[in-house]
Amino acid sequence: MASKSKEVRIEQKKYWETKLEQRLGALAEKGVDPKNAAKDPAVKKIRARLRETEARLKTITSLESKAEEMARKKAEKVAVPKKEKGRKGKAKQEAQEMSKRQQKKKKKKETKA
Repeated sequence: MASKSKEVRIEQKKYWETKLEQRLGALAEKGVDPKNAAKDPAVKKIRARLRETEARLKTITSLESKAEEMARKKAEKVAVPKKEKGRKGKAKQEAQEMSKRQQKKKKKKETKA
């Protein structure tokens, strides 16, 4: 029963609900009162399976919504144009025009003069 598909889990939930109705109906025919029917091991097992299936459905739904949210955020991020870098970008361009060795020679000449 370990399925990750939402459709399969919905079908499993319907299956367990019908099984529960059948079991409760069979117990009612035998004349078991509802309080004792809730204590029946088969009823407990079926209700546990229902809880597991419902929990998995909730998890699948939350994962789907999270994926949609991430896709929306990614689309918004792509839509926003990139900002140009400020002074650092300009300083790098100026520094690249003159190598470090040339900068040192220039600085040395300036200090001698």
